[in-house]
Amino acid sequence: MKIVDIRESTRPIQSDIRNAFIDFSKMTLSLVAVVTDVIRDGRPVVGYGFNSNGRYGQGGLIRERFAPRVLQADPARLLNDAGDNLDPHRVWSTMMANEKPGGHGERSVAVGTIDMAVWDAVAKIAGLPLHEYLARHYGTGQANPRVFVYAAGGYYYPGKDLDALRREMAGYLDRGYSVVKMKIGGASLAEDCARIEAVLSLLGPGQQLAVDANGRFDLDTAVAYGRALAQYPLFWYEEPGDPLDYALQARLGEVYAGPMATGENLFSVQDARNLIRHGGMRPDRDWLQFDCALSYGLVEYLRILDMLRQHGWSPRRCIPHGGHQMSLAIAAGLGLGGNESYPDLFQPYGGFPDGVRVVDGHVTLPPLPGIGFEGKSDLIAEMRALA
Repeated sequence: MKIVDIRESTRPIQSDIRNAFIDFSKMTLSLVAVVTDVIRDGRPVVGYGFNSNGRYGQGGLIRERFAPRVLQADPARLLNDAGDNLDPHRVWSTMMANEKPGGHGERSVAVGTIDMAVWDAVAKIAGLPLHEYLARHYGTGQANPRVFVYAAGGYYYPGKDLDALRREMAGYLDRGYSVVKMKIGGASLAEDCARIEAVLSLLGPGQQLAVDANGRFDLDTAVAYGRALAQYPLFWYEEPGDPLDYALQARLGEVYAGPMATGENLFSVQDARNLIRHGGMRPDRDWLQFDCALSYGLVEYLRILDMLRQHGWSPRRCIPHGGHQMSLAIAAGLGLGGNESYPDLFQPYGGFPDGVRVVDGHVTLPPLPGIGFEGKSDLIAEMRALA
């Protein structure tokens, strides 16, 4: 049993949308296939992975450093103790050989992309949905395939007025979402408050709005927004300042009593620990958004979950960024609080398997082997074209 090839293709997911910090007109991602010599149903088992939006494709790092280390390793050293499957932790250690500590940035995205494909292959070899595999090996033994999801949108767009924003959000609510999210920080505070009020006017009982500044604010602006947002019943106020400015996050928590969310741009267990130690995050109300596809993969995410438990945090306070099926599987298998979703953006990489619908703000994962990419026809067509 061995990995015989790792293939990468950089794909466009460009759009005219923007948040408070970047536009997506030139956005790309890396699509990866990990090809094994294991045969199931007459064809080789192939694991697939891709990185979340917002960090661009990582083809150079994947092809020049991380894939060659795996392909050049002794295949036996990449297997589990029983020798009947790949060991994602050993594959991960092989990828990270000869890498210095620190520097958590683009390389964490490259490793996380391959790591996703490895876990997909491992679960397929085991003949299990990944969420069932994770529950058996790392969780309580019982997965819960019903997962909370929220609809992320509300981007700034040329010519998009309040009516267009309302129509967008109404569309998400009509599709069964109970929580919707919109961007702030790309306009004035007064304009953003008008946008927030326009969306709040649509919401019925049990429906809520989250807002996301994408790290745009300095301390004074973050606090000014916090004071203004305190009048609204928000699901959360997300990533007000630079993700590494833990002092800003802590100060905001002293003046903003509502739920806050951050973590999608922290890419290692060390940075996540520093957020918990120094960021003033409150485990009774705040949310953590670490994204395995950007932060060295599920191997590192398991370490983050262990660290959180040691600091008194429940996995239920984790709702990962990214809107991909990998985090859905982790949420179902390890008891996270839910997952982000992009109903109309970054396709075909976002979304759910065909036929899966949002009901009362939740989706139920079908029992597909691996991550379940084969159940999403537009996505698996792209993947199979690569391998």
